[in-house]
Amino acid sequence: MNAESTLAIDAQGVARRFGARWCLRGVSLQVRPGEVVGLAGTNGSGKTTFLRILATLLKPNAGSALVYGHNVSKAPDDVRRHVGFLAHAAGLYEDLTALENLRFAAEMLGRSREGLEASLDRVGLARVTNDRVRGFSAGMQRRLALARLMLVRPRLLLLDEPYANLDLPGIAIMNAVITEVRNAGGAALLVLHELAPAAGMLDRVLTLVDGRIAAEGAH
Repeated sequence: MNAESTLAIDAQGVARRFGARWCLRGVSLQVRPGEVVGLAGTNGSGKTTFLRILATLLKPNAGSALVYGHNVSKAPDDVRRHVGFLAHAAGLYEDLTALENLRFAAEMLGRSREGLEASLDRVGLARVTNDRVRGFSAGMQRRLALARLMLVRPRLLLLDEPYANLDLPGIAIMNAVITEVRNAGGAALLVLHELAPAAGMLDRVLTLVDGRIAAEGAH
Protein backbone atom coordinates (compact mmCIF):
# COMPACT_ATOMS: atom_id res chain seq x y z
CA MET A 1 0.00 0.00 0.00
CA ASN A 2 1.44 3.37 -0.95
CA ALA A 3 1.65 6.34 1.38
CA GLU A 4 -1.32 8.12 -0.19
CA SER A 5 -3.70 5.22 0.38
CA THR A 6 -3.06 5.33 4.13
CA LEU A 7 -4.72 8.75 4.34
CA ALA A 8 -8.39 8.87 5.27
CA ILE A 9 -8.79 11.92 3.01
CA ASP A 10 -6.37 13.27 0.44
CA ALA A 11 -7.94 16.16 -1.48
CA GLN A 12 -5.93 18.14 -4.01
CA GLY A 13 -7.29 21.27 -5.69
CA VAL A 14 -10.94 20.24 -5.47
CA ALA A 15 -13.17 22.72 -7.33
CA ARG A 16 -16.88 22.70 -8.02
CA ARG A 17 -19.20 25.11 -9.72
CA PHE A 18 -22.97 25.41 -10.05
CA GLY A 19 -23.70 27.14 -13.32
CA ALA A 20 -21.35 30.09 -13.58
CA ARG A 21 -20.70 30.29 -9.83
CA TRP A 22 -17.68 28.54 -8.35
CA CYS A 23 -18.59 27.14 -4.95
CA LEU A 24 -15.19 25.50 -4.33
CA ARG A 25 -12.10 27.11 -5.84
CA GLY A 26 -9.36 24.60 -5.12
CA VAL A 27 -9.56 22.87 -1.75
CA SER A 28 -6.54 20.83 -0.66
CA LEU A 29 -6.43 19.01 2.65
CA GLN A 30 -5.35 15.73 4.19
CA VAL A 31 -6.89 13.86 7.10
CA ARG A 32 -5.05 10.96 8.66
CA PRO A 33 -6.55 7.94 10.42
CA GLY A 34 -7.15 8.77 14.06
CA GLU A 35 -7.90 12.45 13.36
CA VAL A 36 -11.09 14.38 13.96
CA VAL A 37 -11.07 17.57 11.91
CA GLY A 38 -13.57 20.42 11.99
CA LEU A 39 -14.51 22.34 8.85
CA ALA A 40 -15.84 25.80 9.66
CA GLY A 41 -17.04 28.73 7.55
CA THR A 42 -19.99 30.98 6.89
CA ASN A 43 -23.08 29.93 4.95
CA GLY A 44 -22.22 29.50 1.27
CA SER A 45 -18.51 28.97 1.87
CA GLY A 46 -18.62 25.49 0.30
CA LYS A 47 -18.48 23.25 3.39
CA THR A 48 -21.43 21.03 2.56
CA THR A 49 -20.50 20.87 -1.12
CA PHE A 50 -17.04 19.60 -0.21
CA LEU A 51 -18.50 16.99 2.14
CA ARG A 52 -20.91 15.79 -0.56
CA ILE A 53 -18.01 15.40 -3.00
CA LEU A 54 -16.15 13.22 -0.50
CA ALA A 55 -19.34 11.19 0.00
CA THR A 56 -19.55 10.67 -3.82
CA LEU A 57 -22.86 12.54 -4.06
CA LEU A 58 -21.30 15.23 -6.27
CA LYS A 59 -18.38 15.14 -8.67
CA PRO A 60 -15.72 17.84 -8.66
CA ASN A 61 -15.25 19.95 -11.78
CA ALA A 62 -11.51 19.99 -11.15
CA GLY A 63 -9.00 18.47 -8.77
CA SER A 64 -9.13 15.05 -7.14
CA ALA A 65 -10.01 13.48 -3.81
CA LEU A 66 -9.06 10.09 -2.41
CA VAL A 67 -10.68 8.30 0.52
CA TYR A 68 -8.37 5.58 1.83
CA GLY A 69 -6.72 5.57 -1.57
CA HIS A 70 -9.94 5.32 -3.59
CA ASN A 71 -10.82 8.10 -6.02
CA VAL A 72 -14.23 9.61 -5.28
CA SER A 73 -14.98 10.11 -8.98
CA LYS A 74 -13.47 6.94 -10.46
CA ALA A 75 -14.23 4.42 -7.71
CA PRO A 76 -17.33 5.69 -5.85
CA ASP A 77 -18.48 2.22 -4.78
CA ASP A 78 -15.13 1.57 -3.09
CA VAL A 79 -15.33 4.94 -1.35
CA ARG A 80 -18.87 4.31 -0.08
CA ARG A 81 -17.77 1.12 1.65
CA HIS A 82 -15.59 3.23 3.95
CA VAL A 83 -17.78 6.28 4.48
CA GLY A 84 -20.58 7.10 6.87
CA PHE A 85 -22.28 10.31 5.70
CA LEU A 86 -24.67 12.22 7.93
CA ALA A 87 -26.47 14.91 5.94
CA HIS A 88 -27.98 18.03 7.49
CA ALA A 89 -31.45 16.66 6.63
CA ALA A 90 -32.29 13.36 8.32
CA GLY A 91 -33.67 11.76 5.14
CA LEU A 92 -35.91 9.29 6.99
CA TYR A 93 -39.14 7.60 5.92
CA GLU A 94 -41.75 9.32 8.09
CA ASP A 95 -44.48 6.72 7.58
CA LEU A 96 -42.20 3.94 8.83
CA THR A 97 -41.36 3.27 12.46
CA ALA A 98 -37.88 3.78 13.84
CA LEU A 99 -37.18 0.05 13.64
CA GLU A 100 -38.62 -0.22 10.12
CA ASN A 101 -36.33 2.61 8.99
CA LEU A 102 -33.31 0.68 10.26
CA ARG A 103 -34.52 -2.60 8.76
CA PHE A 104 -34.95 -0.96 5.37
CA ALA A 105 -31.50 0.64 5.58
CA ALA A 106 -29.91 -2.66 6.62
CA GLU A 107 -31.51 -4.40 3.64
CA MET A 108 -30.29 -1.73 1.22
CA LEU A 109 -26.78 -1.93 2.67
CA GLY A 110 -26.72 -5.72 2.68
CA ARG A 111 -26.28 -5.75 6.48
CA SER A 112 -27.68 -8.16 9.03
CA ARG A 113 -30.90 -7.13 10.74
CA GLU A 114 -29.58 -8.43 14.05
CA GLY A 115 -28.87 -5.86 16.71
CA LEU A 116 -31.09 -3.12 15.31
CA GLU A 117 -32.99 -2.75 18.57
CA ALA A 118 -29.66 -2.42 20.37
CA SER A 119 -28.68 0.34 17.94
CA LEU A 120 -31.87 2.23 18.79
CA ASP A 121 -31.20 1.75 22.49
CA ARG A 122 -27.70 3.15 22.05
CA VAL A 123 -29.04 6.42 20.63
CA GLY A 124 -31.73 6.66 23.28
CA LEU A 125 -34.71 5.62 21.17
CA ALA A 126 -35.56 2.23 22.71
CA ARG A 127 -38.90 3.51 24.01
CA VAL A 128 -40.05 4.61 20.53
CA THR A 129 -38.85 1.61 18.53
CA ASN A 130 -42.28 0.99 17.04
CA ASP A 131 -43.42 4.62 16.74
CA ARG A 132 -43.76 6.25 13.34
CA VAL A 133 -41.05 8.77 12.58
CA ARG A 134 -43.50 11.49 11.57
CA GLY A 135 -44.17 12.06 15.26
CA PHE A 136 -40.49 12.44 16.15
CA SER A 137 -38.90 15.73 17.14
CA ALA A 138 -35.98 17.01 15.05
CA GLY A 139 -33.57 15.80 17.72
CA MET A 140 -35.08 12.30 17.75
CA GLN A 141 -34.81 12.15 13.96
CA ARG A 142 -31.16 13.15 14.27
CA ARG A 143 -30.56 10.29 16.70
CA LEU A 144 -32.26 7.82 14.36
CA ALA A 145 -30.15 9.05 11.43
CA LEU A 146 -27.07 8.41 13.57
CA ALA A 147 -28.21 4.86 14.32
CA ARG A 148 -28.71 4.30 10.59
CA LEU A 149 -25.27 5.69 9.77
CA MET A 150 -23.58 3.24 12.14
CA LEU A 151 -24.96 0.31 10.15
CA VAL A 152 -22.23 1.11 7.61
CA ARG A 153 -19.48 0.52 10.20
CA PRO A 154 -17.56 3.46 8.67
CA ARG A 155 -13.84 4.12 8.69
CA LEU A 156 -14.50 7.75 7.79
CA LEU A 157 -17.30 9.84 9.24
CA LEU A 158 -18.48 12.77 7.12
CA LEU A 159 -20.84 14.72 9.37
CA ASP A 160 -22.75 17.81 8.24
CA GLU A 161 -23.73 19.86 11.32
CA PRO A 162 -23.87 16.68 13.43
CA TYR A 163 -25.03 18.44 16.59
CA ALA A 164 -28.00 20.23 15.02
CA ASN A 165 -31.16 19.82 17.12
CA LEU A 166 -29.45 17.59 19.69
CA ASP A 167 -29.80 18.12 23.43
CA LEU A 168 -26.86 17.58 25.78
CA PRO A 169 -27.40 13.79 26.07
CA GLY A 170 -27.67 13.62 22.26
CA ILE A 171 -24.41 15.55 21.87
CA ALA A 172 -22.75 13.06 24.23
CA ILE A 173 -24.02 10.15 22.12
CA MET A 174 -22.73 11.78 18.93
CA ASN A 175 -19.31 12.36 20.49
CA ALA A 176 -19.20 8.78 21.75
CA VAL A 177 -19.77 7.49 18.21
CA ILE A 178 -17.06 9.77 16.82
CA THR A 179 -14.66 8.63 19.56
CA GLU A 180 -15.41 4.98 18.82
CA VAL A 181 -14.58 5.40 15.13
CA ARG A 182 -11.39 7.33 15.95
CA ASN A 183 -10.27 4.75 18.52
CA ALA A 184 -10.75 2.01 15.92
CA GLY A 185 -8.29 3.82 13.65
CA GLY A 186 -10.85 5.71 11.62
CA ALA A 187 -11.25 9.44 11.07
CA ALA A 188 -13.92 12.12 10.96
CA LEU A 189 -14.52 15.39 9.14
CA LEU A 190 -17.19 17.55 10.78
CA VAL A 191 -18.85 20.53 9.12
CA LEU A 192 -19.58 22.88 12.01
CA HIS A 193 -21.35 26.18 12.46
CA GLU A 194 -20.74 26.14 16.20
CA LEU A 195 -17.51 24.64 17.57
CA ALA A 196 -18.65 24.42 21.20
CA PRO A 197 -20.44 21.04 21.04
CA ALA A 198 -17.25 19.48 19.62
CA ALA A 199 -15.06 20.89 22.40
CA GLY A 200 -12.31 18.43 23.19
CA MET A 201 -13.07 16.32 20.11
CA LEU A 202 -11.23 18.22 17.39
CA ASP A 203 -7.57 17.78 16.52
CA ARG A 204 -7.66 20.61 13.98
CA VAL A 205 -10.06 23.21 12.65
CA LEU A 206 -10.00 24.28 9.00
CA THR A 207 -11.88 27.34 7.77
CA LEU A 208 -13.35 27.71 4.31
CA VAL A 209 -13.67 31.24 2.94
CA ASP A 210 -15.02 31.80 -0.56
CA GLY A 211 -14.36 28.18 -1.52
CA ARG A 212 -10.77 28.00 -0.28
CA ILE A 213 -9.06 26.85 2.90
CA ALA A 214 -8.18 30.08 4.68
CA ALA A 215 -6.88 29.05 8.07
CA GLU A 216 -5.99 26.07 10.21
CA GLY A 217 -5.62 25.76 13.93
CA ALA A 218 -5.32 23.21 16.69
CA HIS A 219 -8.23 22.80 19.08
